Amino acid sequence: MRTLWLSLLLSAALAALSGQSLAGETRAAQILDRFEHANQWRDHVMIAAHRAGSMQAGKTLYAENSLAAVEGSIAIGAEIVEVDVRRSKDGEFVIMHDSWLDRTTTCKGEVDTFTLAELKKCRLVIAGTGAVTDEAVSSLREMLLRTKDRILINLDNKLEVTDLPGMIAIARDLGMSDQVIVKENLWNRQRIDAARTALAQAGGGFQFMPILADDAVHDASFAGEVDKAFAPRAIELINWRAGAETLTANGGQLFGTRMRATAIRGDWHLWADTYAVVNKPGGFLAGGRGDELAVAASLPREAWGFWVDRGATIIQTDEPKAAISWLAANGFRVPYTTDSQPVEPAHTASIN
Repeated sequence: MRTLWLSLLLSAALAALSGQSLAGETRAAQILDRFEHANQWRDHVMIAAHRAGSMQAGKTLYAENSLAAVEGSIAIGAEIVEVDVRRSKDGEFVIMHDSWLDRTTTCKGEVDTFTLAELKKCRLVIAGTGAVTDEAVSSLREMLLRTKDRILINLDNKLEVTDLPGMIAIARDLGMSDQVIVKENLWNRQRIDAARTALAQAGGGFQFMPILADDAVHDASFAGEVDKAFAPRAIELINWRAGAETLTANGGQLFGTRMRATAIRGDWHLWADTYAVVNKPGGFLAGGRGDELAVAASLPREAWGFWVDRGATIIQTDEPKAAISWLAANGFRVPYTTDSQPVEPAHTASIN
């Protein structure tokens, strides 16, 4: 009897410790677990907030690629923030989508003609309202420090593939390389080899996500080659269309039974983009079934639901809050142990 009681006490203590360990995990660690084990989490759709998540309900609330937008995305429960990386004149990695500053800041000119110190004098502008914020252009290091242990960060490299090792080195120096997802467009064997060479120089411990777009990749079997080369945890699939075309009926050449089977065998996520391409008139990355259809036309089932039905378990969107709300209401979100009532962050913009 004594042995039985001791055994029961030991089991209870181990269970308590296990529970404490789970509860003590950072939010980023829990997200990373779902990212790395796609087959275990195909009943949960993760949300990546495009350009850090500046929009809600068709309105730009934050400056894109801003720390304020990151805070907003964390508050609403997004798993990933996507930001764009360029270099300053003095070689520092900075967060900026365009090669010029005119559209998103109070400064004018090319990003790489300004030093980091000079970029710090530029103020980010909210595109939707023209409001000038108190926030300056961020360095990559500053952005990584803001996301550390809170959310995964997807670095969209606006430079060369050879610049990836430098970005990863900064994340590794901060002890968070495993929380970083870097990506590159791949469309043939030469691109695969170039990416492999650059990533080998970067060492290990980070996530690499290939991007396949159906204007260049016409056969889903190419994903099998990519899988063998990189063993990724996710592949970003793009169903390109021009504005004059009708809505995609089937998701294009890449979103099909063969791709889903390949993803399951490789245990990786299908990542779909549902935002429009603003610098290519009429360009859409989701066959027209994107955020505009979900929000402006009030047809979320025809947008986000369409891609979930085709196996997408990560959706990158300009409307993270609306997407999370719809997915949760329709049974496509599994709560995290760290989940609590989200608190809306205070706006940091001031009009000058």
